[in-house]
Amino acid sequence: QVQLVESGGGLVQAGGSLRLSCAASGSIFRINAMTWYRQDSGKQRELVADIRSGGSTNYADSVKGRFTISRDNARDTVYLQMNSLKPEDTAVYYCAADITLTTRATVRYWGQGTQVTVSS
Repeated sequence: QVQLVESGGGLVQAGGSLRLSCAASGSIFRINAMTWYRQDSGKQRELVADIRSGGSTNYADSVKGRFTISRDNARDTVYLQMNSLKPEDTAVYYCAADITLTTRATVRYWGQGTQVTVSS
């Protein structure tokens, strides 16, 4: 029905930047909130940032001032611009989207995850 495809992860030195993308496709009527999570091995998944359909945003305290979430509604895509990266940002990053389908059912979909590794 719907796919979320992530891209943009990789290896970067501390202080560097990466930009993650997550594109949705399929039987989409409307995309509501879009969220980035991350999970490092042995740790719980944590919310990084989210953005509502109207554009309001929310960030984890640990990334405020360094990460920026944005969305392109025409492309059904959400972005995460990550600046001033730290080794503790190392994790698998997942996007999630609350999508109202053409059937009018609303379902949360998840991307496959993309690895971000920050070396010190």
